[in-house]
Amino acid sequence: MKLIPLGECVIVRRIQAEERTAGGILLPDTAREKPQQGRVVAVGDGRYLSDGSRATPQVAEGDRIIFSPYAAREIRIGDDEVLVLRESEILAVVE
Repeated sequence: MKLIPLGECVIVRRIQAEERTAGGILLPDTAREKPQQGRVVAVGDGRYLSDGSRATPQVAEGDRIIFSPYAAREIRIGDDEVLVLRESEILAVVE
């Protein structure tokens, strides 16, 4: 199934958290924080401006991004889990 975001929405796959600490200690799933980084899977057409035109999205498919921890809404489709967030909730693009 393909998700197509509307307006300024962006669909992101979360990047997996590290399983070991810098000292080599293995972390169980319950002790790991959810990462605040992800890869953009799909981008909407952009938000509407006051003159009726659309703003060009600042992110593109494949970009690695950092987002606010409570901004994203988790969606589960079968075994696949993705995040849906607004473009304005993206804090930075990692290059």
